[in-house]
Amino acid sequence: MTEPLHILVIDDDASMRHMLRLMLERADYHVSEAVDGRAGLQHLKDESTDLVLCDVRMPELGGMDFLQAQAEIPHDATIIMMTAYGSLDLAMECLKLGAYDYLSKPFKPDEVVLTLKKAQERLGLKRENRRLHEALEARDQSSELVFRSEVMAQVMRLVAQVAPASSPVLISGETGTGKELVARALHRRSSRADGPFLSLNCGAIPAGLIESELFGHVRGAFTGAARDHQGMFPAAHGGTLFLDEIAELPMELQPKLLRVLQEKEIRRVGETRSRAVDVRILAATAVDLKQAVEQGRFREDLYYRLNVIDIHLPPLRERREDIAPLVSHFLAHYARKEKRPAPQMDQEALERLEGYDWPGNVRELGNFIERTLIFCRSPRIGLKDLPWEVRRRNRDQLDDLSLKKAIVRMEREFIQRALARTDGNRTHAAELLEISLRALLYKIKEYNLQG
Repeated sequence: MTEPLHILVIDDDASMRHMLRLMLERADYHVSEAVDGRAGLQHLKDESTDLVLCDVRMPELGGMDFLQAQAEIPHDATIIMMTAYGSLDLAMECLKLGAYDYLSKPFKPDEVVLTLKKAQERLGLKRENRRLHEALEARDQSSELVFRSEVMAQVMRLVAQVAPASSPVLISGETGTGKELVARALHRRSSRADGPFLSLNCGAIPAGLIESELFGHVRGAFTGAARDHQGMFPAAHGGTLFLDEIAELPMELQPKLLRVLQEKEIRRVGETRSRAVDVRILAATAVDLKQAVEQGRFREDLYYRLNVIDIHLPPLRERREDIAPLVSHFLAHYARKEKRPAPQMDQEALERLEGYDWPGNVRELGNFIERTLIFCRSPRIGLKDLPWEVRRRNRDQLDDLSLKKAIVRMEREFIQRALARTDGNRTHAAELLEISLRALLYKIKEYNLQG
């Protein structure tokens, strides 16, 4: 069941408030009351409210003044004014000040409920539009490459050059460098932008199923094939198919992909006839495909057919000037997901991030920022708020793979954060850490911590 809408009734007449409460509660609304505009404003600040019924003439703060003041308060309520002194001019003035509708006293119960239903529909549309706008904004921002470096500017110039072509593109680079984002950028800038963009990780599909996943199958083609399956190539017709981890494509399937690239046609599993497809192939790899060819793990003819255009993405450690804009991007992105203001990062903390080698590249940086936001709730992120891997100045220590030392570092870090979160209150810190106070005191002494 959905939650009932919350209506605030603002009127200095107690009998009117009582009558409206009975009427609205019978219509399954949740009702709150305020005796004047000032109390109504406070309610809007303190409580989530969907609809407001507000009288125009009241002592303290009247309805017109309430309408002007509510515009300064962040809220989502739709406001309907009511008065026994109705006139067209007054109604128009209320609408200009932000009211949705106007009721003249005395009114019939059906008239009130009908007006509220109309306002409810408008409220639902407004909230749905906002949700879609936020989702679109988040999708657009999360799908764009963020950079400041000249090396990435060169990559994007190459993307702009090759996007209009229909030739295959091989996108290479370490894991986490943003290969799929480049593929999406190629698609958006191409004449196929209005067509589908489909993505398949060749290493994530079992070898026995990947042919069916790519080309489709007919009913009865193999055990378990209870119905026809379209496949990725037919589904991507007129658009782009992104094949990630192309080096993981089974050897026995590589000639069939080569045929698609050369002949522009596919044959579904269990089917005898071929069908034409119009799909641009973008492939990505984190391994050296040329070396895979030399080792006999990848067909040479397929390699050259895919590698018509090669776009290489440098690792993050080779473009450190991109770290600052990426940090700002991830702070805003994850703060928006958490519905909180984006915090600022101290210069010392940012410099430490810029000095880290980021073996997991942009994906690892995004993971670090998300994790930091979970633990740090203050408006500024300092050096102490960063994960221990980044805070350490001596990079050579990153080669220390001792599990015992790693556990000690993490335990010390969590105790320090718990003590900071509780302003040194050891009892509350022990509760946060889910250990006994005695165990915490022992650890504080063992690690020579102050808290």
